[in-house]
Amino acid sequence: MKTQNLTSFSEFHLLGFSEDPELQPILFGLFLSMYLVTVLGNLLIILAVISDSHLHTPMYFFPSNLSLSDICFISTMVPKMIVDILTENRVISYVGCLTQMSFYVLFGCLDYMLLTVMGYDRFVAICYPLHYHTIMNPCSSASLLLVSFLVSVLDSQTNNMIALQITCFKDVEIANFFCEPSQIFNHTCSDPFTNTISMYLFAFIFGFFPISWNLYSYYKIISSILKVPSSGGRHKAFSTCGSHLSVVCLFYGTGFGVYFGSAVLQSPGKGMVASLMYTVVTPMLNPFIYSLRNRDMHSALKRICRVKV
Repeated sequence: MKTQNLTSFSEFHLLGFSEDPELQPILFGLFLSMYLVTVLGNLLIILAVISDSHLHTPMYFFPSNLSLSDICFISTMVPKMIVDILTENRVISYVGCLTQMSFYVLFGCLDYMLLTVMGYDRFVAICYPLHYHTIMNPCSSASLLLVSFLVSVLDSQTNNMIALQITCFKDVEIANFFCEPSQIFNHTCSDPFTNTISMYLFAFIFGFFPISWNLYSYYKIISSILKVPSSGGRHKAFSTCGSHLSVVCLFYGTGFGVYFGSAVLQSPGKGMVASLMYTVVTPMLNPFIYSLRNRDMHSALKRICRVKV
């Protein structure tokens, strides 16, 4: 398509998973069920933590906020995609695209920050158990949550400011089912190298420190656990970190696949599958990871189900 500036167009065209009319009902049912399972599962985690006083600890406070962030994260993209499949119209306005991109970066970064804070919580619990309640008191937990949110807002607004500087686009077709930042920056009329470098630089800044901290914390955690003389004590210590480590690997693995895969994968279909894993599958699996590996969460969920019945 020919070059377009902001005065000549006001919308983008998103890419669908399939143009086959016979597959549209299947895709609609699949994504709707995945969205409902994700929202319901994460809501149950939040309700379990709120309703059970035994779960009012940092170990469950941060996962409940992660569940809330996951609900917001998936809600920025999947409802729009479901409506597009139902109406067979994949157009999104320029303002709507920037808004979706802002919330995508905001809640995606918030997930990473919360996982980092959760790693710190496990680090203190395993390496400094006698000082855990002093360090991770309610005030410090709330402060860590606030800092995570402010850093996420900064990351989101930085990407938004870069996007607002763009006055001309070479193409209005986005090779994804939502407004992914790298797709927008690659369509600028000016040399996309500067915008791409800026995007990856901020991704490095906001991603390097959380990853470095998680690696360091788990190095110290594993070192401390290996010093425990009894096998039962080591198993108990590992079990408290297993859920968090599983979610960290899932988030970082799929997240980096989306960020760096967009520069390597030439096929739009492969890039969309990678984005689907990160934006839909990962938030859907989080409640199962936390509930299946935690007896306290099991008990709280059973009590909620009995009350509902």
